[in-house]
Amino acid sequence: QVQLVESGGGLVQPGGSLRLSCTASGRFFAIYTMGWYRQPPGKQRDLVAFLSSGGNANYVDSVKGRFTISKDNTKNTWYLQMNSLNPDDTAVYYCNGDLGVGGSSRANFWGRGTQVAVSS
Repeated sequence: QVQLVESGGGLVQPGGSLRLSCTASGRFFAIYTMGWYRQPPGKQRDLVAFLSSGGNANYVDSVKGRFTISKDNTKNTWYLQMNSLNPDDTAVYYCNGDLGVGGSSRANFWGRGTQVAVSS
């Protein structure tokens, strides 16, 4: 069974920074794609940042230049460095990944989410 566990959320003042982590554990043999989504209060869950299997990073326009997605293959972990945070970044952040789980099978997994609140 595969689990994705996020950490690093919290309360931060506008202009501050946070780094979110997502660690995959369980039975898998590869992590193909890694992503971060967020769901603000009362709104839908949307993609924030995505790291392809080829290592290409893509971001939603609202976070370009402020957020950076990265990975540490040795730890089965990917990160979201968030700088210059503003109240519009307040949301529950979820990590998502496509993992190899057996043979040629891939499966998509979600973490349970971590709360980020930006407020003075």
